[in-house]
Amino acid sequence: MAQVMIDIEGTELTPEDKKLLAQPSVNGLILFTRNFASLEQLARLTQEARMAAAKPLLIAVDHEGGRVQRFREGFSAIPAMGSLRGIENADERHRAARDLGWLMAAEVQAVGIDISFAPVLDVDDCSEVIADRAFSDVPSEISELASAFIEGMHEAGMASTGKHFPGHGSVQADSHIAIPEDDRTLEQIRAHDLKPFLSLSQKLDGIMPAHVIYPKIDPQPAGFSEFWLQQILRNELQFNGTIFSDDLSMQGATVAGDMQQRVFAALNAGCDMILVCNDRAGALQVLDAELPATEPESAQRVQRMLMSEPAVGLEALKRTERWQQAQRWLSVVN
Repeated sequence: MAQVMIDIEGTELTPEDKKLLAQPSVNGLILFTRNFASLEQLARLTQEARMAAAKPLLIAVDHEGGRVQRFREGFSAIPAMGSLRGIENADERHRAARDLGWLMAAEVQAVGIDISFAPVLDVDDCSEVIADRAFSDVPSEISELASAFIEGMHEAGMASTGKHFPGHGSVQADSHIAIPEDDRTLEQIRAHDLKPFLSLSQKLDGIMPAHVIYPKIDPQPAGFSEFWLQQILRNELQFNGTIFSDDLSMQGATVAGDMQQRVFAALNAGCDMILVCNDRAGALQVLDAELPATEPESAQRVQRMLMSEPAVGLEALKRTERWQQAQRWLSVVN
């Protein structure tokens, strides 16, 4: 069966949630702020979700830092990555990026979550929805700082996911509420937005494509495009990690049709795991469909995103020298 990531509404699993998590095609769960009440509750929720699934379940969150940090109380206030630009010394910037990558990953895994969808590899050009979520407005600086951030994530035992391929930073429209189009040529995108993905393609464990249409290249958004996912990402960049669709309930995905059509379009383009969030009716529609079988290599790619071993709890983590070391950057960049 295809690999689907769903969400839940509250801080506890409902009977319907448990039933859905047990379905063979549901291999992922994404959590949001509404799912958090306390550290203890969140750790209990992730544990109960794995028990309900009764199979390997990839639990994810968007916890980049800055504006996009789903959990606050009890967690470190991870700064927006754009704030690293304020550190003048290059070596210090590199150390800060690595330590913050470790801190974010270690704290998220401490409550039972496998991955945060990070880092953002978009270039900070004109997109308000990206802006300071980006490391820089210079592709080479993004590559350098994101590489250090990924090193920190890997040190903590977390797989990395670069987003939003091949770049969302050069369009003003927000794909959550609009259907953005980027009228540049492939050559222009190669020379700018694509550079961080190219330089980090062998270091990233996952990639999430943008719900952006590049009409001079392909009429479909990148996440539904065989050209972008197969010809460019798999063949040219030689990326062999997991391809996650972005949330198929976003406005930028509606060009592919109803929810079932979006799912089939994403799978046919080459996505390994599809996200259907904030739309339970759409998720039920997808799970009622006759989804295609998952290729063994695709299933293996998703399995590699799971944390390799149980993480230490958050209170114990906070007593470690490594956690204390990473804390110093919060006062520097916040």
